[in-house]
Amino acid sequence: MSIAWIYLDKKAAAIDALKDYSSMEYIIKNHQEDLEEVQERLTSIRSSHLTGMPSAHNPKAGENKLISCIDEIDVLKERYRQALEYMDWFKPAWDALNEEEQFVLSEFYRIEDARQTDAIGVISDRFHIERSSAYKKKNRTLERLAILLYGK
Repeated sequence: MSIAWIYLDKKAAAIDALKDYSSMEYIIKNHQEDLEEVQERLTSIRSSHLTGMPSAHNPKAGENKLISCIDEIDVLKERYRQALEYMDWFKPAWDALNEEEQFVLSEFYRIEDARQTDAIGVISDRFHIERSSAYKKKNRTLERLAILLYGK
């Protein structure tokens, strides 16, 4: 075990991983469409713009377009690889949580633009508990997820 693991703020890292879950899911779901869009741009002919303004001629414009599309394809493939790696790491820990724990963490961290006070209200109402108990439930669940992801 590396000495760095001792100083890692595992709760904060687990929160960051939770916040990344939706974007990783989106990348995996839309990867093929994004790739097809770039490949279509790669082989399509550019239309002329009739603006009435004289244009500067760039003899390497076609090459530049091909290179930028190839670079973008490489970036999309790397992003997809990282998303798959993330899911292989995160999904087993997430699936190990029960439905209540997943709900609590989703309310706090996975909903975009959610405020903690709103999340506490929803959790309190759903489980019929006080606000302080809802915070404790969130903290216990977050601690459990951090242990599942990073160990003790």
